[in-house]
Amino acid sequence: MKFLIDNWMLISVALASGGMLVWPMVASGLNAGALTASGAVQLINREKAVVVDVGDAQEFAAGHVSGSRHVPINELESKLPGVVKNKALPLILVCASGIRASRGVAIAKKLGYEHAQALGGGLKAWKEANLPLEKT
Repeated sequence: MKFLIDNWMLISVALASGGMLVWPMVASGLNAGALTASGAVQLINREKAVVVDVGDAQEFAAGHVSGSRHVPINELESKLPGVVKNKALPLILVCASGIRASRGVAIAKKLGYEHAQALGGGLKAWKEANLPLEKT
C-alpha cells in the first residue's frame, strides 16, 4: 500500500498512457459495422449491391453515388420494400456523413434486409476516395 501512495503519480501516468494505447481499438470498434468506400465498390461490382441514398432531396441533387436510388431516411420504412424488392442482395445505405445511414441500417434490418450496411464516413469518404458522383 505504501508503494501505491508513494508512486501515485507514476501509476496515473502509466494508466493514462495505457488508455491512450487502447483508445484507437475502441474507437475503430465504434465503426465496426461501417463499410469503407473500397469495400462498397467491391460489393457493387462483385455482388450487385444496391446503393440507397437516405439524404434529403437537396443533398441527393447536389451529388450522389452513381446509380444510387433515393429514399429519404424519414420515408425509408415505407418506401424501401418498393425500391429494393430483392432482400437477398447487399444493401449499401449512404448519406452525407454516415450517421443517418447507420440509423437506416437498423430500419432495413428490421424490414428483413440482412445484408444492409452503412457507408462509413458517407459521401465525404466517397469523395475522399475519388469515386464518381452524379448530380441531378
